[in-house]
Amino acid sequence: MNLAFEAEGLVKRFGKTTALAGIDLAAGQGTVLGVLGPNGAGKTTAVRILATLLRPDAGRAAVRGVDVVKDAGRVRRMIGLTGQYASVDEDLTGMENLVLIGMLLDLCRVDAKARAAELLKEFGLAEAGSRPAKTYSGGMRRRLDLAASLVGRPDVIYLDEPTTGLDPAKRDDVWNIIRSLVTDGVTVLLTTQYLEEADALADDISVIDHGKVIAHGSPAELKQVVGGQTILVRPTDPARLADATAILAAVSGREPESPARGVIAVPVDDDTAFTTVVGRLDREGIGVTELSLRLPSLDEVFFTLTGRHTVEETAA
Repeated sequence: MNLAFEAEGLVKRFGKTTALAGIDLAAGQGTVLGVLGPNGAGKTTAVRILATLLRPDAGRAAVRGVDVVKDAGRVRRMIGLTGQYASVDEDLTGMENLVLIGMLLDLCRVDAKARAAELLKEFGLAEAGSRPAKTYSGGMRRRLDLAASLVGRPDVIYLDEPTTGLDPAKRDDVWNIIRSLVTDGVTVLLTTQYLEEADALADDISVIDHGKVIAHGSPAELKQVVGGQTILVRPTDPARLADATAILAAVSGREPESPARGVIAVPVDDDTAFTTVVGRLDREGIGVTELSLRLPSLDEVFFTLTGRHTVEETAA
């Protein structure tokens, strides 16, 4: 595989605290690596090392084969970075922010303005480009921050929890931007607190806890950690919930659970059980508004790996 970035055995300590205890990360060109983990797991520390902002105490990291410590200046010209919170200058306009960054990247003023105009249009900020950034909404600031990280046309971009604090609609906007970047061949390292975000965007996922990678694989592969599949049923008539529960218990040999009001679910060993359940529900005249056979969710995977139900819970 043609690796866009890689890290091997990264160790980083802050005093007596070990933030990273020998992690390995890697992603192929034009892919998304999702990095999951609770607050304090080491996600941001790993990003800062890959972005040349911190030196590791041990291990090595490289971007397109260029060592992040030995040739940090060259690495910085190949990467973009968006942190958890928008870092634009609020007193400058959107255009001025992007032009300033372009000139810091050694673009002449004419080229910097042309690149800024291109990005403002691409991110839906053309009409707001002449306004100070402090007048932007949270979603607009996040888009401007993402645009700023792309001024230098990086091969690799690190997105450290880029949708933190955004409402679902604005989060979808950022997701579409990330998908567009990958289509253009950009490699993305995405740290996130949102499990559905990793499921929707990542080609591969590394789960970090206590400074170590405790699992790695595609979303589908990680879901196999839990094993099996789950049948979920929501009867049309809530009065038939007990009858549906009895059917699921008889078919699966397990006690069904209720993950939500009016819904029952039970794990099964293979998909033949689903066909049996459908037939039994039909014979008993139990109508349903929801009936599915699904793999475990990343939330269930995360709980299996860490003993915590969601990444979001650990941030509370």
